Amino acid sequence: MNGERDLRSLLSGMRPELNPGRYVFTSVPDGVVPRDVTPVVTVTEAEGLTLVLSEAQAVSAGLGHDYAAAWITLRVHSALDAVGLTAAVALALTDVGLSCNVVAGFHHDHLFVPYDRGEEAVGVLEALAAESSREPGRGSA
Repeated sequence: MNGERDLRSLLSGMRPELNPGRYVFTSVPDGVVPRDVTPVVTVTEAEGLTLVLSEAQAVSAGLGHDYAAAWITLRVHSALDAVGLTAAVALALTDVGLSCNVVAGFHHDHLFVPYDRGEEAVGVLEALAAESSREPGRGSA
């Protein structure tokens, strides 16, 4: 199944979903994922292996962290070469002063926003989706 490339379709159909729990970013310099840790994201960097995982797992494994995030999944199946979705989402969140860390999966985009503003971020994204479905010119290239 091919992912969606049309920006208007991506925005109007993004269906943001707030995943339960608190998520944190941490790094393991030796690149070894601790036992009983199941990260939702891993990124290999020169400085170490970045893990995004539940805060409870990080605490249990003794992994340091200083940023608690809410995890939002955009339920639209976006193509990896689609243009504009990340920019539009980032701009909408920027307009309300929300930071956002974006990770692209094969099927969906995943956003990590400040934990205490997760529901607000979903509301912003739902408003963007509604606006995009009403305005025929928005999102066209």
